[in-house]
Amino acid sequence: MDSIKIKIKRISDEFSEIPLPSYATEGSSGMDIRAVLKEPETLKPGEVKLISTNLSVEIPIGYEIQVRPRSGLAAKYGIGVLNSPGTIDSDYRGEVKIILFNFGKDPFEIKSGERIAQIILSKVYKAEIEESSNLNETKRGEGGFGHTGKA
Repeated sequence: MDSIKIKIKRISDEFSEIPLPSYATEGSSGMDIRAVLKEPETLKPGEVKLISTNLSVEIPIGYEIQVRPRSGLAAKYGIGVLNSPGTIDSDYRGEVKIILFNFGKDPFEIKSGERIAQIILSKVYKAEIEESSNLNETKRGEGGFGHTGKA
């Protein structure tokens, strides 16, 4: 399996005991990323919060990091990443923050060091845009949402 080097910088050494993102198993596609908080934060039902990770990254050109929810938090507590998947561009050098949303019915407490999302390295393909007055015909045509009659 190929690997690509990603440089990760801790913004503050104050939280150096919190592990860097890592793969939980050999077959994991995403690395778990953790909250870094001075005090626990409560995410109320329907609330959105930007959660600090104390990390910035250097991603090679031609790649991005996608931020996705953790399935366990989603299934057990209704906690998701609001703009899923979020994108961290290769030229961004600011702090990585995770936009969490509480879809559940109960408040959820986020503690420092807790795994809050997963990050996935992904290749980026650039499109070459060509304006055209005609597009190839397809069987679907202009059929939009729900056009097949199936849920």
